[in-house]
Amino acid sequence: MIKNLKNILGDIACPGQNLPAIDLVGVATNSANINRGDIFIAIVGNKADGHDYIEDAIDAGASAVVSCKEYTGKVSVPLIRVFNPRKAVSALASEFYGNPSRGLKVIGITGTNGKTTTASLISSVLKKAGHKIAQIGTLGLISDDIEQIDTLTTPDAITLQRTFSKLKASDITHVIMEVSSHALDQERVADVDFDIAVFTNLTPEHLDYHKTLDSYFESKLKLFKMLSQSSKSVVNTSTKYGQIIEAMSTTPIISFFGENDSSFNFLELEVSISGIKGIIKAENEHYSINSNLIGRFNSENILAAVTVAHTMGEKKVNIQDGIRACSLVPGRMESFITNNGVNVLIDYAHTPDAYLKVLKTVTEIKNGGEIFTVFGAGGDRDKTKRPEMARIAEFYSKHCFITPDNPRGENQYDIASDIKNGFIGSRYSIYNERGEGLRSAINRAVKNDIVLVLGKGREEYQEIKGEKFNYSDMQIIKEYL
Repeated sequence: MIKNLKNILGDIACPGQNLPAIDLVGVATNSANINRGDIFIAIVGNKADGHDYIEDAIDAGASAVVSCKEYTGKVSVPLIRVFNPRKAVSALASEFYGNPSRGLKVIGITGTNGKTTTASLISSVLKKAGHKIAQIGTLGLISDDIEQIDTLTTPDAITLQRTFSKLKASDITHVIMEVSSHALDQERVADVDFDIAVFTNLTPEHLDYHKTLDSYFESKLKLFKMLSQSSKSVVNTSTKYGQIIEAMSTTPIISFFGENDSSFNFLELEVSISGIKGIIKAENEHYSINSNLIGRFNSENILAAVTVAHTMGEKKVNIQDGIRACSLVPGRMESFITNNGVNVLIDYAHTPDAYLKVLKTVTEIKNGGEIFTVFGAGGDRDKTKRPEMARIAEFYSKHCFITPDNPRGENQYDIASDIKNGFIGSRYSIYNERGEGLRSAINRAVKNDIVLVLGKGREEYQEIKGEKFNYSDMQIIKEYL
């Protein structure tokens, strides 16, 4: 498959170069994975610089090298300089796999919270409508027609385009995917043809990477700037960030949770321990909602999903039935009752905003009992949120149990100390092992109390000093069921 690289890299390549026509055999960013004939793209990463491995890639059989730096070594293959090698990866991968997203209906969901649940709700509706769907995100690749695969929230550009190609070959018609801020910043989705882009909300998160909230938002905004004129944007306009997207968008905006008359909203809403009921106004249509999802914040996710489905022209009966059929998302307000009547809730919440939403919800739906909260904080991540999470948990909880989450490269003592600084009183205990803290919380609780387990969701490991060890909150909870 001989391709003129000028047609692929024209806007990405530095000027003044003669871009060759070359047999596009494959694309690689790791010199160890080079197959003969592949184009090697040198990426500057957090831990390694691909430019240090150019000679290795050529020795392994690379047919060309794409770089963003001057290279003084001898090269026996074309060396192409580009402004942004990550964009080059995306463009070349998409071209190699035949631009597969153009043959799919792709719905991209970005925001701080709610991406996974919103994606699951949309998937449920589209399945009810008879579409062959795939969902890509935190839960991996999920499809009735494809074996489930664990992935990053948003896979790297090469993996993503390969996945799209496989989905298309399997007659998948619709892909619902979570789009992370890292993926947008690193151009992993630069050549994905999105039909609909969804914005859920934005609160401080990943500031260890983005440094500022404005920078974090700019990465999210990229999704809406890259849309084609035929695409649509479904945006939560209840926040200033949604309003900014609305003001800057060059594509049609469908607003939900906003204050204007055209915005999609709940006319009636009832939230309880058994789920969510209500009526949604969508233009001239009204949808009767009956969901087993728990929490007022999940009403926002339901509203986003209904807005997307309505915008796509799906039938009312399929939208209502799809929302009703969507089961609790694993690790998202997942509820269990122990043998002695204690309610245990697992949620992936790991930001102050998510803590506030979850704890407010639990306070609303509890049946006279106390709240005991088990949580920690991930290592090598934004440290400023740790005391804030403690303040929120302390305000709503009878007692807090501070445990390791994924310490990664940090000392757990230092993480616990940061969390401890957020407490005003002494209603907390610190544990060196997460399992010990979780068992202590469940053992202390009595009938109708709620043990809220935050941070890890359904993760089955703990990452400590670069290694992953088997650990599951769920396995411990099962001891009490």
